[in-house]
Amino acid sequence: MILPIVAYGDPVLRKVAKDISKDYPKLDELLSNMKDTMKNAQGVGLAAPQIGRDIRIFLIDASPFAESDELDEEEKSFLRDFNKTYINAKIIEEEGEEWIFNEGCLSIPNINEDVSRNETIHIEYMDENFDKKTDTLSGLAARIFQHEYDHIEGILFTDKLSSLKKRLLKKKLENISKGKVDVGYRMKFPNLKK
Repeated sequence: MILPIVAYGDPVLRKVAKDISKDYPKLDELLSNMKDTMKNAQGVGLAAPQIGRDIRIFLIDASPFAESDELDEEEKSFLRDFNKTYINAKIIEEEGEEWIFNEGCLSIPNINEDVSRNETIHIEYMDENFDKKTDTLSGLAARIFQHEYDHIEGILFTDKLSSLKKRLLKKKLENISKGKVDVGYRMKFPNLKK
């Protein structure tokens, strides 16, 4: 089932999400709905807060980036198969040079800005079967993970922008929260007048 994506301005996007246990009600159904929702919105990641749940789950499907001409064949190959579920994820360490990449977000449609993030991260998480995993991600995979991880920490990519950029985007962000935005997927707007 395709769920509405929560728009900028909703308080759930600012909450630090809670860990869940393997007996979380209807977890398989939730993950299936999140996958359908992400695919429908043509996203490469979706976090539970973006569908109104303050729990530590996010999905990544980076396969759309595998077609980019700006990546080498090794990274394209990795991204083609980078399709994972992350539950109760934690970043253990960030390292490497920070680099800038233009990011967007399904909860903040039609706004893309350059964001600086670390090159490499070391993580631990549970997969959809609640098996504990550790991993090291670099490049675009690390960036996508960090963006989605920020969602479960109550952080949005716009928080990482300069104060000048934030002032320039203020009206656009207000319009998004009021539903004054055109998107090709279902959204839930916090400040829509009834």
